[in-house]
Amino acid sequence: MKKPALVALLFGAAFSVHAAPKIVVTVANDLALARPAAVIAVPIADVQRLLPGVMIDHYVVKDAAGAVLPYQVTNFKPEEHHDYYLDLLFQHDFAAGEKSAVFTIEASPTPVPPFPSKVFARYIPERFDDFAWENDRIAHRIYGPGLNSPAAGHDRMISSGIDVWSKRVRYLIVDRWYLKGHYHEDSGEGLDMYNVGTTRGCGGTGVWSDGKLYVSGNWATWKVLANGPIRAVFELTYAPWDAGNGVKVSEVKRFTVDAGHNLDRMESTFTIEGAGEITVGLGLNKNSADKGQDPQITFTPDEADRAIVQWEAQKTNGAIGEAVLVTPDDFRGFAEDAGNHLILARAVSGQALHYWVGAGWTKSGDFASEADWKDYVAACARRAASPVRISSIEER
Repeated sequence: MKKPALVALLFGAAFSVHAAPKIVVTVANDLALARPAAVIAVPIADVQRLLPGVMIDHYVVKDAAGAVLPYQVTNFKPEEHHDYYLDLLFQHDFAAGEKSAVFTIEASPTPVPPFPSKVFARYIPERFDDFAWENDRIAHRIYGPGLNSPAAGHDRMISSGIDVWSKRVRYLIVDRWYLKGHYHEDSGEGLDMYNVGTTRGCGGTGVWSDGKLYVSGNWATWKVLANGPIRAVFELTYAPWDAGNGVKVSEVKRFTVDAGHNLDRMESTFTIEGAGEITVGLGLNKNSADKGQDPQITFTPDEADRAIVQWEAQKTNGAIGEAVLVTPDDFRGFAEDAGNHLILARAVSGQALHYWVGAGWTKSGDFASEADWKDYVAACARRAASPVRISSIEER
């Protein structure tokens, strides 16, 4: 036998040891509602145990029909140059009443090319330290230290509210909008028509104490932990601020942005000096519409789903809905101040407070009416309370 043929035979035999196993993952869904774009997170330790020696860029994920699914592996410590992998992520659209779904994970003999991304998050140094993020449904930004500096000129502002950029398209637009600069006018992709100012915008936080909301300054530091194609994760930190009654608070805010969803999952971890716990106010700007839009605004506090929901029908810009959901155990009621409707939640020092924040626009094609938006938010609350779960992972 010629040496090249022998080498090929040995290589094929070596690869077959790794490629022969197939992982079968069964995912349970206990909710009767449809669950579009559900994210399945398979612990990478289980994948590596059942497919030993296979690199993360050689996985092939398939659904029960054999269709190849985009996937993502998360690693929140890439700067340490070690395989601190967490999960293998992919998505599935559960139909109403679909109680389970089966997927396979196999090994590819060649690297699997990256999948087109549906999510994106980036620090924007070219625009006074904005931090912006988006998925295929909606986009947002939040203000950084550069906006509170002399360089910002007449735009200078202290604000930790969350802005909304409304999209008509499924592709990513953040980089292009910043490049062209004229994102306050709709040229066919959507526009920034949401006014934040010093309000909480769409889901910003503050400390509610003695009938007053105490808020932070602009974010102080940022870190991107994951950036697609399915999920973006990043953290913003806020320097300590006065929260009333001798209490000082700092915050680390983690954003999880998934493709196919209008609400982002949030985790705020507060360090509290002077108290063991605080009441957090998560807000929606009472009137975010552009001048001349004469908005017709409906606000709904929803105690059953622990949510606040707002709908702003405008003269020419369509209608935009906003919402904030909190977990049942942390819900503490509702409040308001001059600029914000608030949902209140309990936060303990050093423990993450979980909640969901987002918006939708009629001109995106996803929501035709206020009823559509309210139904969507209510369904999100039910899905959050009953996440999908992996019922089995086995080799076949």
